[in-house]
Amino acid sequence: MSITPTTNARSIRAKMALVPALTLGLLGGAAAVAAPAQANDNHRDGCTVDPLKPTDLRGNRVDFKIKVDCYGERTVQVRQLRYEDERGPRRTDDFLGGSYFYEHFNRHDGARTIHSVDRVPNLDRRGGEEVYHIVSFRVRDDRGHWSDWTRWEKSPVADVYR
Repeated sequence: MSITPTTNARSIRAKMALVPALTLGLLGGAAAVAAPAQANDNHRDGCTVDPLKPTDLRGNRVDFKIKVDCYGERTVQVRQLRYEDERGPRRTDDFLGGSYFYEHFNRHDGARTIHSVDRVPNLDRRGGEEVYHIVSFRVRDDRGHWSDWTRWEKSPVADVYR
């Protein structure tokens, strides 16, 4: 007469262990499905707008460039805010200025770069300045309807030296 352990207790424990694994799997699947919604909002209604890394010009000027590309008859309105990046505990970036741009595209136009040159003073008094800009845009189609404004998109930070 041999004693064999019952598998009933083991199967209950296995089933209980399976519940958290399934829960995590479902949550992970939901996060994977929601991930594209977190992507950059630089494409809308046939147009793409990208804030490019600022370029240091001679003197105290910086070119805060924006690449714009549309297909078809479209007009793009771009709003731009320019900043000097502050490091440290207070982290309040210095506002340098803002601009609005209108660009019209027809079917034959290619991508173009908007040059937005601004003066960047020596605010830190030591070393270089770190600058960036953010852009948002909306698109008017060939029927005259404007889209909603996109979320703000930030450019890479550039070091400029005075």
